[in-house]
Amino acid sequence: MDENESFISLKGPVEKVNGKLVLRIPFMVGGEKLVDCARGIASVEGDYLMVAIPDWPAEKLGIAEGSWVDVDNHDGKFHLQPASETGA
Repeated sequence: MDENESFISLKGPVEKVNGKLVLRIPFMVGGEKLVDCARGIASVEGDYLMVAIPDWPAEKLGIAEGSWVDVDNHDGKFHLQPASETGA
């Protein structure tokens, strides 16, 4: 698979699960392309990649429950930032 085929950029809402901020990325929309670059910060639960968002970066980035974020793997690393627009 070449670099263009493995690149993914997604937008989604942050949830609170058991008191922690989490981004739930469905495999059916491309979440499987983020598994390798999210090792150590995410887990696979069923058909989802569950990305834990620690408190300190969430606070620094202004991310809270209900916030929309953009994620991508443009350089083989997992990137998360506040979304410029909300919505799917």
